[in-house]
Amino acid sequence: MPVIVGIAGSVREGSFNMKLLRAARQLQPSGTSIEIRSIRGIPVYDGDAESSEGVPAIVQELKAAIAAAHGLLLATPEYNNSIPGALKNAIDWLSRPGADIPRVFGGRPVAIMGATPGQGGTALAQAAWLPVIRALGMAPWFGRRMLVSNAAKVFDAEGRLVDDQVRERLAAFVEDFATFAAQRRP
Repeated sequence: MPVIVGIAGSVREGSFNMKLLRAARQLQPSGTSIEIRSIRGIPVYDGDAESSEGVPAIVQELKAAIAAAHGLLLATPEYNNSIPGALKNAIDWLSRPGADIPRVFGGRPVAIMGATPGQGGTALAQAAWLPVIRALGMAPWFGRRMLVSNAAKVFDAEGRLVDDQVRERLAAFVEDFATFAAQRRP
């Protein structure tokens, strides 16, 4: 069964991207498992702390989950037309020590999706992730795009996906990425 680790790039309780990730898990195709992992609690990267204390346990656990998975699904917010700091910080920690990059990221299938209350649907953030993904040697999936605009209208107060068109697009996105990840597992 293909296992995909899903990470939302926001730690906010009401994060639209966590809602999108949960909706993706509900729509996962039969035989696929999307395991949602949190970046909450990952400290700001500090090379001195890494040297003296090592990689934090929370980061080591997330690294192990990603390394064991068939793919990685990033649900990215867009802050100031670019990458959210909390998610970039998590990826920076996950790439430490550098010798672990091939085990954790090398050849790992990755897909990016995002939701925003604005009009852009996180297109700029998704594009800004591409150099990072390339630097880590991941295998980006360039199938369907999953850009969700006006996210406050797409989810209800309980966080459920209520827009049928978005649900249909998300189901196809998840199914196609799961197929890609299962075929390309490093």
